[in-house]
Amino acid sequence: MLPVDLLKRLQDLLCCPSSPEQLQVLSSSILRESIAVCEDRLALRDHQDGRTVSYVAVVILAQAACKSELTGLCHHLLKSLECWQPDVQVSRHVLPILSRVIACSPHSLSEDHVNLVSRKLVDWLRYASVQQGIAASSGGFFTGPRTRQPVPVTEVDGTVVGDFFTVLCVGQGFTEDQWMNMYAFSMIRKWLLTYDIEETSSGDTDDKSEVDGSVMSMVSATSSSSRMLPPKERLREKAFEYCQRLIEQSDRKAAKKVDSDLQKACLVEAVTVMDIICKEDASFVYRAFPCIKALYGRISGDLAFSRTLLPIAQFYLNHSETAAVDSEGVFRQLLFSFPADLFNESMLAFEFTQFCRANMAVLRERVTLYRQSFPNLLKFLAWNSPALVSEYVELLPSLLAPETAIELLHSLLDLPCLAAALDIQLRAAFYPSSDRALWDQGGRTTSSLEAFRQPYYRGMFLYILRLEAGTGDTIDRLSMLHEVLADMVESPRVVRCAQTVPVLLHVFFHAAVQFADRKLINQLVLVLLERSGLLLSVKNYKMEVQRVFSFHLLLLCKLQPSLIMDLSRELLDFTGATTNIYHKEELYTHMVWAIGEYLRVGHDSHCTVEHITTFFETLEAVLFEITQVRQSASPPLYSPRLITVLMTTLAKLASRSQDLIPRVSLFLSKMRSFTHSGPVAACFGEEDSEEILTRAQELMNLLKLPNVAQFVLAPSAQGSSPRWHRDSNTSLPLSMQVLSGLLQKQTNFLPG
Repeated sequence: MLPVDLLKRLQDLLCCPSSPEQLQVLSSSILRESIAVCEDRLALRDHQDGRTVSYVAVVILAQAACKSELTGLCHHLLKSLECWQPDVQVSRHVLPILSRVIACSPHSLSEDHVNLVSRKLVDWLRYASVQQGIAASSGGFFTGPRTRQPVPVTEVDGTVVGDFFTVLCVGQGFTEDQWMNMYAFSMIRKWLLTYDIEETSSGDTDDKSEVDGSVMSMVSATSSSSRMLPPKERLREKAFEYCQRLIEQSDRKAAKKVDSDLQKACLVEAVTVMDIICKEDASFVYRAFPCIKALYGRISGDLAFSRTLLPIAQFYLNHSETAAVDSEGVFRQLLFSFPADLFNESMLAFEFTQFCRANMAVLRERVTLYRQSFPNLLKFLAWNSPALVSEYVELLPSLLAPETAIELLHSLLDLPCLAAALDIQLRAAFYPSSDRALWDQGGRTTSSLEAFRQPYYRGMFLYILRLEAGTGDTIDRLSMLHEVLADMVESPRVVRCAQTVPVLLHVFFHAAVQFADRKLINQLVLVLLERSGLLLSVKNYKMEVQRVFSFHLLLLCKLQPSLIMDLSRELLDFTGATTNIYHKEELYTHMVWAIGEYLRVGHDSHCTVEHITTFFETLEAVLFEITQVRQSASPPLYSPRLITVLMTTLAKLASRSQDLIPRVSLFLSKMRSFTHSGPVAACFGEEDSEEILTRAQELMNLLKLPNVAQFVLAPSAQGSSPRWHRDSNTSLPLSMQVLSGLLQKQTNFLPG
C-alpha cells in the first residue's frame, strides 16, 4: 500500500510520453505490485507512443480482476489497429499486448473484434512490402538520399525474393508492415488456438465432408476466391500459405549461421501452425501432407533438425489416419534414433518427454513401437535425471504392459548402470583407445572405459544400451557388470540417477497391480527376491530399493496370498539363508511376516500340515542360529524387531499345526537367557530387551489355549473387514480385550 499522492505521481510519470524510459520501467514495476491504482489516470490516450502504451498496458493487465476492467484497454488496442498507418510504430506494440490480453481473458474480444484482428493479420501476413526499409544512418558525408534508395529484400541464400515477405526474408532494414508481419506470425498460433476452436466443433467431420472440403480448399487457394471467405477462414488460408512458403524457404542454404538457426525455429512453428489448421479444418490435411512428407524426407537424416521432427511426428499422429499415410518410419526414427543418439541434448529431451506426455494415450493405442522402445526412452531419464522425473512419473504407466512388465522392472533397477554406460559411451567416442592389445577373455581391466572397448564385456554393454524390449528380461552377468562399473558409482550423474529409482519403482508397482494376474505377481515377487541384493553399489541405493521392495511385497502378498504356496521353494531358500538377514533385513522381516500371515488353508486349499511344518522348521533353525550368542561372540547385527517377527511367525504356524506348539513354547521360554547375555545386552537397549521378553510371554500365554491362539493369531479373512454393526454378537471386541488382559496379568489363572 502506497500513499495516494505517490501513486498519482507514479501514474502521471508512467503515462507521460516524454518521461525517460528508465523511469517508466520503474514506475510500471512498482504499480504492478501496488494495491490501489486509479483506473482513470491509467487510461490510454491516442497521443501516447507505443512504448508508453506498452508499459501502461502491463499495469492494467496486472491489476485487472475481471473482463470489464480490460474493456478500455481492448478498445484502445483495436482502435490502434483499425487506424494503423505504415509509418506509425504504435501498432508494433499492439500485438504483443493483445496476445497477453487473450491469454488472460479470451472473452474480452467480441466477434466483431475477432474478425477485425483476423483481417489485419491476413494483411500483414500476406501483403507486407518486399522492399527493404531504410536502415538507421550512422551519419557522415555520404548519407544523402541517393545512398538510401530502397532495394528488394533477399532470401537467406542471398537471392532476391520472388514471392511474398516472411520472417525468413533478409534485409538491412525493415518497414513497419514487415515488422507487423513478423509480429503477426509470432502470435498466429495462439490466435488460432484461442478463436478457431468453435469452427472445429461446429464442422461436420464425416468422410464425405472432408473430401468436399478438400475440393473447396483447393478452389479457395486462389487469391480471388479466398477474398470471399469469412475473416477467420481467410486467415486460416493465408496462414497455411505462409507456413508453406516458410517450409520452401527452409530448403535454401543459409549464408549465415544465425539464419540457419532461424530456419530451424521457423520450421517448428510452421509445422505446428499447419497442424492446428488441419485440426480445425480437415480439408487442409490433403494439401498439407505432400509438403510435410517432402520436408520429413529432406531433414530426417540430419540430426541438426532433430527438434523439427517432433512437430512433424505430432502432425503424423493427428492426421495420418485421415490421409491414409503410413507413419511407422517417422515414429521408428523418433523413438529409436533420437534417444540413442541425442540423449545428451537436454532441450530435446525435455521437448521429447513433453511430446510423449501430451500424447501417451494415443501413442499407447496406435503406435505399437511406443511400449517396445522403453529401454531407449529411459536413456533420456538416465542422463537428465532428476530434471525429468516428474515427466517420467506420468509416462511410466503408459509404457507398462503384461508382456514387458518384468523387463521394465529390471530396466528401472539398472537405471544407474544405464547412466554409467551412457557416460562411458560418450567418453569412448571422444578419447581414442590406447595401443595396448585387447585382453584375453576373462582378463581384468583397470577402468570401465577399457572394459567398454573389450569384446569380452561388449555384450553386457550392448544389452544395457539396447534400443528396444524383447531381447530378454535381464542378463546373467549382472554382478560382473557391477564390478566393471565400480569406478562410476561415485559419479554425480550416476548418484542422481540412483536417487530417482525408488520414486519410479513406487509408480511401477502401483500401475502393475492394476492388471497383474497370478502368474505376473509371482514373477514380480521372484524379481524382488533376486534383485534386492543384485544392485549397483551406489551409496544408499540398495537400502532405498529394499525399502520400496518391502513395502510392495506386503501389497502383492495381500493381493495374491496364494503366492506363498506357489513360490514355497524359493521362499524357503530365501528365508533359510541367514546371510539375507545381514544384507536384506527389512525385506527379510517383511517376508517372514507375510509367511506367518498368509500360509494357511484359508488362503490356499493346497496348504497342508507338511507345508506348515517345513516353513516352521526352516524359520526355527534360523531363529536358533541367530539367538545362539556366546560370551565371546560379537554383538548381533540385526534389530530386535526381526526377533519378535520370527517368534510371532513361529507361533502363528504352530497354532495351525498344534503338534508344533511344544517346540515353539520351549524355544520362547529360553528368550530370557538370550536377552540377558552379554553381547545382546550391550547391543540392545533395555526397552528392546523388554519388548522381546514381553512378546515371548504373550505368545506363550496364547499357545497355552490352542483354540484361542488359532483365533487370535490366525483370524479369518473376514476379520480384515469386520461387520460388528450388523452382527448379533457385538460384544466380541470387548471379549477380546478382557481375554487379553487375563492372559497378560493373571497368568496363574490359566491351567498348567
